[in-house]
Amino acid sequence: MSTVISTLPSAKPSAGQTSGPWFAQLLASADIQLNGNRPWDLQINHPHTLSRIMREGSLGLGESYMDGWWECPAIDQMMTRMVRARLHEHLGTPRAHLHSWLAQWTKRLPVGSSRIVGRAQYTFTHQLFAAMLDSGMNHGSACWDEGATTLSQAQEAKMAQICRKLKLQPGMHLLDIGCGWGSFLRYAAKHHGVQGVGLTNSPAQMQSGQSLSQSLPVQIEVADFRQFNTDGRSRFDVVVSLGLLNTSVLSNSTAFFATARRSLKKEGVLLLETMGNNQHGHLMQAWLEKHILGQAALPSLGELSEHAQPHFVIEDVHNMGIDHDRTLLAWHQRFEAAWPQLRLSHDERFYRLWRYHLLASSGSFRARSTQIWQMCMTPKG
Repeated sequence: MSTVISTLPSAKPSAGQTSGPWFAQLLASADIQLNGNRPWDLQINHPHTLSRIMREGSLGLGESYMDGWWECPAIDQMMTRMVRARLHEHLGTPRAHLHSWLAQWTKRLPVGSSRIVGRAQYTFTHQLFAAMLDSGMNHGSACWDEGATTLSQAQEAKMAQICRKLKLQPGMHLLDIGCGWGSFLRYAAKHHGVQGVGLTNSPAQMQSGQSLSQSLPVQIEVADFRQFNTDGRSRFDVVVSLGLLNTSVLSNSTAFFATARRSLKKEGVLLLETMGNNQHGHLMQAWLEKHILGQAALPSLGELSEHAQPHFVIEDVHNMGIDHDRTLLAWHQRFEAAWPQLRLSHDERFYRLWRYHLLASSGSFRARSTQIWQMCMTPKG
């Protein structure tokens, strides 16, 4: 087992000074070597790589990889070490700060704008997700702690776990806000006899999900959740949302909880599954916001609770972050296997972007900087 060097460089080099020795010492504090021979070591291909990372922080780290400026066989292991050593606290990131500052002014977007959803699911192709996800097209974290050995088994275990928490019974009416391709709706209808309505912002997801749901009492609609059921006449026994707030701007979480409350019976249950951070400013934040999430900083548990409490009593919080590390690795394995076909319609820069996203995110979850929270709530306790 490698020994981590705990000594950090005392001061960042000033303008005109060579950044190599300072950055090498910073990486050494996380047990990462420049041009070393271990899978998590950084291999430098471009002479300006280090100065770019120092100047731009997570944006420079991710975008320089996309541009082919550095290589690393095990980005997940590298990111785990970087996050645990909190290297982002030692990098000056003016561009990242500017990006985050601008994001604060663009969070409140007009109703109906496609920017309220994540870029990945609605800009990247259906072909990509069909290759990467399991056969049920589950786009959330799987559950690996019940003996699952395949991605499909782990996704079924997660859906079964949710159904147990919700105590689903035949004839119940279920609303899925941000249903994706309708995988959970189909599972609940098939195994528990519920009737389901799903909301998505993607016509392509609606068409594909509805096709997969034939013969089941499932209806998928293209709708902005903020405009759904505004008169409160439709009431459901259960409301679920599995990943929507991963991709919605935080200011819309208030509208989400209001929609869930007016759509839920007084004795009903809301189950929310969402990604979040332990703290603001983690290593990947600016890169994720620009390339994957859009203008959507991941919330903390405290921020989620603050928005939920006017409408709900929080009954249970289950952290599934460690499961998502393994889920991301499974998606990466399937993505790599499908790349010979995907490369016919995607370029090399996209390949590096998506590989970096899956592996760096995996490392962030493994370091326990990023979480998946599954929260059960009721209107009155």
